[in-house]
Amino acid sequence: MDQRKMTEGQRAYEAKRAAKAGMSLEKWLTSKERDAAAERAQAEKAAKVQASARKPGFFARLLEKAQKPL
Repeated sequence: MDQRKMTEGQRAYEAKRAAKAGMSLEKWLTSKERDAAAERAQAEKAAKVQASARKPGFFARLLEKAQKPL
């Protein structure tokens, strides 16, 4: 989360979590952003795999049959 968008309460909460993890607040926020970006990339990758693994639709199957030689 960007520090400019964080309220004082949010900043205090993140500072406590950073202290508990033994990191500075800046290092904690950078680590948190990196983890969130990796999670988003993994979710995108899973969505692409799932979309490509779908069974072709009716018209796709019909066109595929039309392309085959007799």
